Amino acid sequence: MEQAVKHPAVSAEELARSFDEADHIEADLSDVSSEDWITLGMFWVMILLVFLQFFSRYALNDSYAWTEELATYCLIGIVFIGASMCIRRDRHIQVDILYRYLPAAASRVLATIVDLIRVGFIGYVTLLVWKYTEIVGDEPMTTLNWPKNIIYWVALAGFAMMTIRAAQITWKNWRQGYSILERPEAYDGTEA
Repeated sequence: MEQAVKHPAVSAEELARSFDEADHIEADLSDVSSEDWITLGMFWVMILLVFLQFFSRYALNDSYAWTEELATYCLIGIVFIGASMCIRRDRHIQVDILYRYLPAAASRVLATIVDLIRVGFIGYVTLLVWKYTEIVGDEPMTTLNWPKNIIYWVALAGFAMMTIRAAQITWKNWRQGYSILERPEAYDGTEA
């Protein structure tokens, strides 16, 4: 059974001072890139569409069907463009337990192979999405008379950004001599 964590008692004055200190914290946007802003914009458009769908369905009792389709397409864009954010920050799910038991030279070789396979795979998928987008052509959306290939072009842009970011990470790992797989502590701030 888990034991409850006991926190030290805090006075009302200490609590009030903690809020005063928080007013002086400035946001650090140095690591924000173009795909972050695009993803954030698509996220807010999706939120507005879902709110409009909820409002039209429950307040007006007359649902706008196109809001659901467009919200779904926004989510698709958020996933693919947001994935390039994860690649840029090298934060995709990865298993690094094997690297703890391998010699340093073998770890370096294996991590480089993983980086190259990642760039090759994402680059190949980018090519496949491009071909698929050309095949689909101007097929219309279900509820709106807009071409459906708009969302495929957004997915293609996401995969292209992922390929570029994966190549940048590969180059960075090559230059610095290690990757997050070999030294995760260098990335999470626990390295002394």
